[in-house]
Amino acid sequence: MRKEWVAPLLLSLLLIAIAVLLLMPVVLTVVSSFMTEREIVANYGMLGKTDTSVFVNLKWIPDWVSLRQYGKVLIATPKFLYLFWNSVSLVAPIIIGQASVATLAAFAFGKLCFPGRDGLFFLYLMTMLMPFQVTLVPNYLMADRLGLLNHSGSIILPGVFGAFGVFLLRQFMLHIHSAYIEAAKMDGAGYLRIFVSVALPMVKPGIAALVVLLFVDYWNMVEQPLIFLQDAAMQPLSVYLSRIQEDALGVSFAVSVVYMTPMVLLFLSAERYFIEGIQLSGVKG
Repeated sequence: MRKEWVAPLLLSLLLIAIAVLLLMPVVLTVVSSFMTEREIVANYGMLGKTDTSVFVNLKWIPDWVSLRQYGKVLIATPKFLYLFWNSVSLVAPIIIGQASVATLAAFAFGKLCFPGRDGLFFLYLMTMLMPFQVTLVPNYLMADRLGLLNHSGSIILPGVFGAFGVFLLRQFMLHIHSAYIEAAKMDGAGYLRIFVSVALPMVKPGIAALVVLLFVDYWNMVEQPLIFLQDAAMQPLSVYLSRIQEDALGVSFAVSVVYMTPMVLLFLSAERYFIEGIQLSGVKG
């Protein structure tokens, strides 16, 4: 009896410890965003440098709660909201476009029979296995020839036709039993009707998981905007966060909190579908 509860208890304690370690940077960022500029500089400005060591004075409770950083970000400086809108205008079309394209392609690869289907799917997945650095030069040359450099299309178009969404949703399409497809055909439904009325409702968890994963991936992108968008006014807020300067630490904490809020809200609203989608993504019907 003792062994039956000791192992789950130890596992629970281990998971709690890991969760605390993962949440510490988030909590510290939120707490620091409510500190005064002087307190932030005193704790993090010089990183506590001494002759023999480097340390940081971590504070979990501010001496004085201040909203000045948020006022500076949300009201006094329109630049941050403008960059925030740049992030939204880049990420939203990518999510909508890739979810639409991936759903259609996954249905074709998972439920339609045509010559060379598996080979074409394998070649399609090869693009997903290539790191960003490998496809950087071809994408840059293609964007240059299409006249899309310094244009949002140079980032949106490659994102819309990414292979990850097709790979993920194809697993859900394979999970749909063929009896549903055959029953719909017997009722006189064509492939378009089958896709809309049968496939889409059954892959909602997969689409929700895809939306969350795409949002996190493209919301935090830095390399693509730096390379394809030379105009700083067109770059997203993630690029600004990558250029945090020591003299703007207070603002950077507030901007970080504002920037991660949409990700937290999206995950909380789609948590059930996201977990279900990840669980079912490896199940084949």
